[in-house]
Amino acid sequence: MPFDVTVYTTTLITLVVIMDPPGQVPVFLSLVGHRSVEYRRRAAWQAPLVSLLVISVFAIGGKAILNYLHIGIPALQGAGGLLLLLVALQLLTGLGSAGKPEASDDVNVALVPLGTPLLAGPGAIAAVIVAVSAEAGNAGGYIAIAAAIVTVHLIVMIVLRYSTVLIRLLGIGGITLLAKIAGLLLAAIAVQLIADSIAGFIAEGG
Repeated sequence: MPFDVTVYTTTLITLVVIMDPPGQVPVFLSLVGHRSVEYRRRAAWQAPLVSLLVISVFAIGGKAILNYLHIGIPALQGAGGLLLLLVALQLLTGLGSAGKPEASDDVNVALVPLGTPLLAGPGAIAAVIVAVSAEAGNAGGYIAIAAAIVTVHLIVMIVLRYSTVLIRLLGIGGITLLAKIAGLLLAAIAVQLIADSIAGFIAEGG
């Protein structure tokens, strides 16, 4: 049962590219920039933890879960895209946590949208399911995939934890501007997910 370094490296690089830790910083700051220091620090580890739990569940039984519920990857992409689009509209219009933080203080953004679907999104879930399926019966491959999943979430946690120092430099005006930029980027990601979902449904139908 040797540790498969190739599988570990491939899975890690794939997840880092899909989850894009540096790319999460603007969204993270726009969602927690107006919150307390304690809240920001808590969100920095809660979001990766939620993502780790979700991805681990799908790594273990994702294929069986999707098959049982008759859910395909395109459906996951569509749902994730619609959810991100709602968050993007809130950021762009100032009706969400960035514009009126007092109206959403009871919402834990570390769960949604940070933990899922931004981190544990359709792309990451699909990549993990494919990686596990490719290593069927290979214990060393399973361990390598598990190690890669843990590693990428440690990277995300470190990036988010130390991104909070930017808040002191940006100030309220900077965070508000960042929220608008993050909203635009999220809207683009959401539209791409929905487009991929439609393409996936067409390909399945064909």
